[in-house]
Amino acid sequence: MSLNETVSAERIHIGFFGKRNAGKSSLVNAVTNQDVSLVSDVKGTTTDPVTKAMEILPLGPVLITDTPGIDDEGTLGAMRADRAKKVLAKTDVAILAADINMPLSDEDRELIEYFIINKVPYIIARTKSDLKTGEAALGENEIAVSSVTLEGIEALKNRIGEFAKITQKEKYVVSNLLDESSLVMLVIPIDSSAPKGRIILPQQQVLRELLDKHISVICCQPEEIKGTLSNLGKAPDLVITDSQAFEKVAVDVPETIPLTSFSILFARYKGNIDVLAAGAKALSQIKDGDRILISEGCTHHRQCEDIGTVKIPAMIKKFTGAQPEFEFTSGGGFPDDLSPYSLIVHCGGCMLSEKEMKNRLAKAQTAGIPAVNYGVLIAYIKGILDRSLSPFA
Repeated sequence: MSLNETVSAERIHIGFFGKRNAGKSSLVNAVTNQDVSLVSDVKGTTTDPVTKAMEILPLGPVLITDTPGIDDEGTLGAMRADRAKKVLAKTDVAILAADINMPLSDEDRELIEYFIINKVPYIIARTKSDLKTGEAALGENEIAVSSVTLEGIEALKNRIGEFAKITQKEKYVVSNLLDESSLVMLVIPIDSSAPKGRIILPQQQVLRELLDKHISVICCQPEEIKGTLSNLGKAPDLVITDSQAFEKVAVDVPETIPLTSFSILFARYKGNIDVLAAGAKALSQIKDGDRILISEGCTHHRQCEDIGTVKIPAMIKKFTGAQPEFEFTSGGGFPDDLSPYSLIVHCGGCMLSEKEMKNRLAKAQTAGIPAVNYGVLIAYIKGILDRSLSPFA
C-alpha cells in the first residue's frame, strides 16, 4: 500500500448481495468500470467474497465487495452464504441485486431484513433492465439497472454517494482534543517488532492528522524522553506512546503532562472507550482454565516477542496469577459464538472499519462477555489507566 492511498479501514465499504445469477458480479464490474469479478452464466461463479479497493467518482475511495449467492446450495453453499452475511459486519452501504423480471424472493427479503437489523442503508438494484419483458413498478428504494447498456448505473452511484455522506461523518483520532498552538510528543519505539523503514499505521495516521491540522509534533524513542523534554521550550500539551512502552513513558513524563497511547486513541475513535475500560476490570475475575480470546484485525508476520500471542498472555498471567487458556484470531476471523470466553482482548483495530469494530464490541456486549483492547488492558495492568484516559475527560 502506498502512503498516498486511503487505508481500507477508512474507505466507504460497499457490499453487493443477492441470489446466484441475479447479476451481482456484472453489476460490480459496471459500477467500477473494471473486471473486478468473474462473470459467467453458470450459477455460483462467485464462491468467496471478492474485495477491491479503488476510487469511484463521485464516491472517492471505496472498498467494493462482491459476495457469493445467498441461495447457494448444499453444505458448501451454506458456508458461502454465511460468508456473504458476515460481510455485512463491515458494510456501510448495501446493494441488493435482484432480477427486474422476477419478484423479490424469500432470500431477497431475508437479506433486506438483515440490512435493517444491522442498520445498513441499502438500495435494491433491479438488474437486467435491458431484458425486461414488461413495465416493472419500482419501489422508492429501487433503481432499474443494466450492466450491458449501463442504464441506471450513474443513478445508482449517485444514490450510493448520498447514503455514504450520511454514514461517513467527519471524525478525528486526536486533533479535536487540541488546537493549532498545541505541541504533541509521539513516543515511538523502534525495536525488533517495528517494521523496517516505516512506522505502523496508527502512528502514521495520528502523525498525518496532526500535521493536517497544523499542530506541531515532535517524535522520539522511549529512551530519549528526558532529553527531548529538557530541550523543548515548552511542555507538550499531550504525549502519545505505543502501549508497550507505557510503563517507562509514564515514569519519564511528568504527571502534569497528559499522556495516552495510540491504542487508546483508536479505542475512542473506532470503538467504545467506556466499554473497553470496564472490560479491563474483568481481569480481576480471571481464574485457572478460563478461556480468553485474543483477536487482531490484521494478519502479519509474528515475531518471537509478538504482542498478541506472547506479551499480552504473559502480562495477563502475571497480573492475575492464574493460568487461563488463550485462543487467537486475526484478520476477518471473529467467532459467532462468544459464550465460551471469559474475556475478549482486541487489538486497536486500525485495520478494521469503525463499523466492524463496533459490531464486534456489540456482539460481545450482547453475549455478556467483557471486552478490552491492548492499550486499555496494558494501561490497567500498569496502574495508569485513569491517567491515560484523562485527556478525554
